[in-house]
Amino acid sequence: MPEPVPEGKPAVDAPAEDGADSETDGDEPQSTELTGLFVEKPPNSVVAVAGTDVTFIAKVDSTSLTRKPTMKWLKGKWLDLGSKAGKHLQFKETYDRNTKVCIYTYEMKIIKVVPGDAGGYRCEVTSKDKCDSSTFEISVEGEKKKKPEKEEPEIDVWELLKSAHPSEYEKIAFKYGITDLRGMLKRLKKMKAEPIVHSEAFLKKLESCYSVDKGKKITLRCEVVDPNVQVKWLKNGQEIKPSAKYIMEASGNVRTLTINKATLADDAAYECVVGEDKSFTEVFVKEPPVTITKLMDDYHVVVGDRVEFEIEVSEEGAHVMFFEDQEIHKDKDSKYRFKKDGKKHTLIIQEATLDDIGMYHAWTNGGHTKGELEVEEKELEVLQDIADLTVRATDQAMFKCEVSDDKVTGKWYKDGVEVLPSERIKMTHIGRFHRLIIDNVKPEDAGDYTFVPDGYALSLSAKLNFLEIKIDYVPRQEPPKIHLDTTGNMVSQNTIIVVAGNKLRLDVEITGEPAPTVVWSKGDKVRALSNVFDTEGRVRVEARKDLSCFVIEGAERDDEGNYSITVTNPAGEDKAVLFLKIVDVPDPPENIKCTGVGEDCASIVWDPPKFDGGAPVKGYLMERKKKGSSRWTKLNFDVYESTTYEAKRMIEGVLYEMRVFAVNSIGMSQPSLSSKPFMPIAPTSEPTRLTVHDVTDSTCSLKWLAPEKIGAGGLDGYVIEYCKEGDTEWVVANQELCERQGYVVRGLPVGEKINFRVVAVNMAGRSPPALMSQPVTIREIVEHPKIRLPRDLRTKYIRRVGEKINLTIPFQGKPRPIATWFKDGKPLDEKIVNVRNSNVDSILFIRSAEREHSGTYELVLKIENMEDRASINIRIVDKPGPPLNVRATDIWGFNAALEWEPPKDDGNCDISGYTIQKADMKTKEWFTVYEHNRRTNCTVSDLVMGNEYMFRVYSENLCGLSEEPRMSKNTAVIAKTGVTPYKEKDMCCSPKFTQPLVDRSVVAGYSTAISCAVKGFPKPKIVWMKNKMIIGEDPKYLMQNNQGVLTLNIRKPSTFDGGKYSCMAVNELGKDEVECTLNVRVPQPLQELLWYLWETTTV
Repeated sequence: MPEPVPEGKPAVDAPAEDGADSETDGDEPQSTELTGLFVEKPPNSVVAVAGTDVTFIAKVDSTSLTRKPTMKWLKGKWLDLGSKAGKHLQFKETYDRNTKVCIYTYEMKIIKVVPGDAGGYRCEVTSKDKCDSSTFEISVEGEKKKKPEKEEPEIDVWELLKSAHPSEYEKIAFKYGITDLRGMLKRLKKMKAEPIVHSEAFLKKLESCYSVDKGKKITLRCEVVDPNVQVKWLKNGQEIKPSAKYIMEASGNVRTLTINKATLADDAAYECVVGEDKSFTEVFVKEPPVTITKLMDDYHVVVGDRVEFEIEVSEEGAHVMFFEDQEIHKDKDSKYRFKKDGKKHTLIIQEATLDDIGMYHAWTNGGHTKGELEVEEKELEVLQDIADLTVRATDQAMFKCEVSDDKVTGKWYKDGVEVLPSERIKMTHIGRFHRLIIDNVKPEDAGDYTFVPDGYALSLSAKLNFLEIKIDYVPRQEPPKIHLDTTGNMVSQNTIIVVAGNKLRLDVEITGEPAPTVVWSKGDKVRALSNVFDTEGRVRVEARKDLSCFVIEGAERDDEGNYSITVTNPAGEDKAVLFLKIVDVPDPPENIKCTGVGEDCASIVWDPPKFDGGAPVKGYLMERKKKGSSRWTKLNFDVYESTTYEAKRMIEGVLYEMRVFAVNSIGMSQPSLSSKPFMPIAPTSEPTRLTVHDVTDSTCSLKWLAPEKIGAGGLDGYVIEYCKEGDTEWVVANQELCERQGYVVRGLPVGEKINFRVVAVNMAGRSPPALMSQPVTIREIVEHPKIRLPRDLRTKYIRRVGEKINLTIPFQGKPRPIATWFKDGKPLDEKIVNVRNSNVDSILFIRSAEREHSGTYELVLKIENMEDRASINIRIVDKPGPPLNVRATDIWGFNAALEWEPPKDDGNCDISGYTIQKADMKTKEWFTVYEHNRRTNCTVSDLVMGNEYMFRVYSENLCGLSEEPRMSKNTAVIAKTGVTPYKEKDMCCSPKFTQPLVDRSVVAGYSTAISCAVKGFPKPKIVWMKNKMIIGEDPKYLMQNNQGVLTLNIRKPSTFDGGKYSCMAVNELGKDEVECTLNVRVPQPLQELLWYLWETTTV
């Protein structure tokens, strides 16, 4: 679901000018605050004059979008205006390709605004995972309509809604001031339904509205009159196509539309269409309230800390609003950031300040939580305080302090007055250290010195004391001497070990008179020191009384080497050499690669790091991950000493990558480069059920089944190998992999005993071999021929003419037997019957069987002087011919005796019976008397006196009745006895109405009927007329004639259907006519409403 972008602040209302666009010609107050994807939005409120045109413009910046944005214009919550495009609503989309700015412009134009256009609107733009929306209101002003002279009767809105079309609900609600449209529809559904209006297409229409929870299934159901009719389902006027979401079903007269996993997009109007008739309904999708499953925590932080208020909601993609004093928006320059991860929503404050103190709230449509944020000033920790100093004239005084934050600045004060830098006074700030250095100290420099960090209620103070010593100077000389402290960092004499990145400070005590000159050197590089020295730089030399300090800030590998210190004065010279060893974490291991894989394991090897960091490598730590993933999994927690490792518990068929860390006493190296992707795959298990299928003098046919376990590596094929008994050298029988589960090994020596084995091969290698339990002797085995005739062919094989015959006769015998077919003792003509022989069976095939294919077929199987025979009796049957010599042999009373002879052609099978039929000579309609009569005679009873009958007989066999019957040679006349002849009466008469039409008065809109009755012979022709005009095939009228009762049905008559109706009956003997008057009256309230509608329309 796209992440919603918060809307901007509402703009000031500005009315639109008459006839002018409300967007393009607006003043500055009409603009909205632009956020998200919109560059320009419609104004929040527009007042339009009825009858004028109004245009709304929205512009979208697609620079950051991967797809073209899609714009929707909506009215209310669910009404998509795109389906209403036409003369009243027009939509336009433009894109300027000549400019480099990717701006899409969307326009909605309302032609001649009417009051029904007032209401809330929304424009919504989406593009893949991003969306933005803007809402605006339209108010319509215009001249009030003239009220009719008659006082408008009170109208029941609910009665009006019950009879209105669902598409008119919103218009009626606006007209009568109903604001809660959803509540109105629920109440309307609960009200007692009106009597169902008759529909020609629907037996039962759709319900007026349906309600469903989001994510659930709903079924729309209706019943149609014609069970074979095809229906169409529409959504907001657009036809719905069947899919996994929309399932359309038809069962008898019932038609259903099932909507699976309903979303807010399914909240729409639906129609079921049958021809010109329609059934409407509304579907309302209820969005479940989003609850908060993980509440917001309180935070207590210091200034500058990062704060993350995290909550978890019950549904992904839910809209969550964060508030402090007001709603928090994600602006470009805002310090607030929002993060969404599935159901988790996080409000992030990058650097907390004292202004952020307060209560923070998170709201969803179904829950609320809050958390308190407390922010404190960050405390500054003093790591080294400044100390009191006592110095002599011309000496140097240095105040030094160290605080916990290297970004803190500060000021130096002497006796409450800020100290300013000069040539003699210097102030430095390096990292966490702050120094105040005073050269050539004078008596006026004595006093109280204070360091005050900026932004903190903290001060560090110390006192400078000036020492004035008056002595008589007696020059004295003493040779210089270097006093090295061999404890501490020295692991052996004159060797110092320092961890890379750490600080080295080596204080060397020096004695001698006068004060000696100190020179530090590394190789050819010399650092000279006199009374003036540089305290800046990463590698530096600092001077103290009787001390020389060698300092390295953040030791590096290049700092390793021999360092020498030389001190000289007029009395002599001294020198000392130090070796500085820098130890560090090792370099990453190299050449990580996989040397072998198994079903769930892999063997990994690597090379040790080129540089061990100056300390022996203790071991390694390994990590692995799936290819494409960013999550590494540790494989060992204890240091692993070898450079070969077998990784286990892996998933077969998944690509993995490995990396290795080297560990020494200093720490862990950076990770190595990832290995090339590898996949754990195991060979298959051995093939199963290896058996010998056939053996000849030079070949052996083997068969087997696939391995029980194949795995992710699949199965590429099989390798067949053999060797002589007693040998250990296996010979490959197939040069290419065998994909089938059978193989014939050729070129074997006759009489030798051979061992066979089969190996399955896939991309992981060869499987364990499947071996024969004992060697196979290569020699042809003579086996007697044997025909295994199927059970159904051991009796008579019957087929109908035209059917296909395909007989497979399996046999056995070695060497390959010779199969020969005979028919009725003669060799089979293979031009008429097809025969195919193989090593194990013989197939007899007839494409279309004929009567002449009947007979006894014999298969003869021969191997040298041995043979076997099998016979098959095939009979091809057809329908029989008609019986012979059908005749009536005797007639008495109401009975007749029939006899006949069997047919000449019995269809090549036994006659199973006969079917006898009779027919009256007058009507000549045939009626079946007997079926499946097995004898060649029968007695026909219940004949009608005075009638003459003829008879016919069908013969019947396995294929059915004969194509044609055999007619009886004579007829049977049932004579009348003692009956007076009947004289038929002449019934002819001219038409005459026995019941006239009656005048009627009916209510408009209710179907009615007028009836009359007529007699006459021959049957008269009926003509209905209205006002002396013949009523034709008008669908409004339905004319019926039931045994002379004439009815004219008039469907839902209106006032125009009133008048004189007449009915005229005509035959060849004359005619007659009746008439009546039909008066259609309109109910008084409806008449007044029609009068009011007519007047408002004319105005």
